[in-house]
Amino acid sequence: MKYISTRGSAPALGFEEVTLAGLGSDGGLYLPEAWPSFTRDQIAALAGLSYVETAVRVMAPFVAGSLSEEELRDLCTQAYGRFSVDAVTPLVQLDHQHWLLELFHGPTLAFKDVALQLLGLLFEKFLSRRDDHLTIVGATSGDTGSAAIDAVAGREKIDIFMLHPDGRVSDVQRRQMTTVRAPNVHNIAIDGSFDDAQALVKQMFNDPGFSSRFRLSAVNSINWARLMAQVVYYFYAAVRLGAPEREIAFSVPTGNFGDVFAGYVASRMGLPVRQLIVATNVNDILHRALSDGDYSQGKVVATATPSMDIQVSSNFERLLFDAGGRDGAALAEQMRGFEATKAMRLTNAQREGAAGLFSSARVDADGMTLAMRWAYEGGGQVIDPHTAVGLCAAKGADIDPAIPIVTLATAHPAKFRDAVERATGTRPALPARIGSLFDREEAYTKLPATFEAITGFVAEHATARG
Repeated sequence: MKYISTRGSAPALGFEEVTLAGLGSDGGLYLPEAWPSFTRDQIAALAGLSYVETAVRVMAPFVAGSLSEEELRDLCTQAYGRFSVDAVTPLVQLDHQHWLLELFHGPTLAFKDVALQLLGLLFEKFLSRRDDHLTIVGATSGDTGSAAIDAVAGREKIDIFMLHPDGRVSDVQRRQMTTVRAPNVHNIAIDGSFDDAQALVKQMFNDPGFSSRFRLSAVNSINWARLMAQVVYYFYAAVRLGAPEREIAFSVPTGNFGDVFAGYVASRMGLPVRQLIVATNVNDILHRALSDGDYSQGKVVATATPSMDIQVSSNFERLLFDAGGRDGAALAEQMRGFEATKAMRLTNAQREGAAGLFSSARVDADGMTLAMRWAYEGGGQVIDPHTAVGLCAAKGADIDPAIPIVTLATAHPAKFRDAVERATGTRPALPARIGSLFDREEAYTKLPATFEAITGFVAEHATARG
């Protein structure tokens, strides 16, 4: 399997090289040259398989040439052995049509664990084959940071530098990052938004003077390997609800578009997905883009769903490329215009390419609260605010009642205890396995959101190329 960049001029790479690189040398994001295709019989054969075996079958085409099936199985067994339930991503029924796909049973209680536990092992596996050192730089709006740090803390040949917006993540999210005391872990709180942090990470990759000094890699969903791992749970859930004989719809609370793009990949592979509902909060750039073609950056508004407080969705570029005809040169020009003006219009081809599968909804604080109450009072489930945004969008969708709608439950409610208690009157407890979180000492560095400050800190603490 070879991978190409959305901006057309980076070299095609194999899976191992793409995983270690993260971002294309032309600033683009990597995608497979062609989508693997599963037949109805192959999808039906997933019924009854464990999560690990499902993962091996779904991901095997993507890792071809870099990992054997046995190596992939071993890595998946290690990654998902750390989850608190054997099903890894269990389904929970709310009513006759609505289901939750619980993605928060990993070590840091968020869906990011599903991909990042595997990604940490992939990094270690590939680095063991070469005399090299990896410097991971990432930005987090809450959950990616803790999941990535947990996945690579203490691993040889890896340093990780994680940027988060100071004061704009929950106390649980922050402490899950800042209480990990491993010598290769460096937490940075920037004076700015997640979009500022994400822009700084991209700038580090794209600055030759800096990037040439280190082997940089990414754990954000710009890294293809992370998206690949997320494709698995769409297959796992859909087969349990009747696929391929039955279509399934998914509602996905999203800010950076990675989680819902994984659903798009599953659809391209042959999974019968009726609709992907993109659920945003009031930071609604994705809703505006999908509903009327307006991809214009607004000011980030802080909400009770901080992981979605994003106005530039990195992974949207992958959809624009694939749905718009895979013209890398044209997309590179389009993205340069957006980066200069912070605004762009989707082309007719891009809008038409997305319209068949995607719908979207903008959910405000009232809609989020009502969905949390409905899940608690009607379905007996306590859900976090991000999941509630997805559930609100799902309940408002115009979809045949015979088609199940699965809302991705992206975080454990205990990560957002105050918001859950305000909505439901119930204060969720932290699971016992992280119950001492508030007794641990924190360590992080506060820096201004400037390229000079961040790169200076990384250069001081990272291992340069040999």
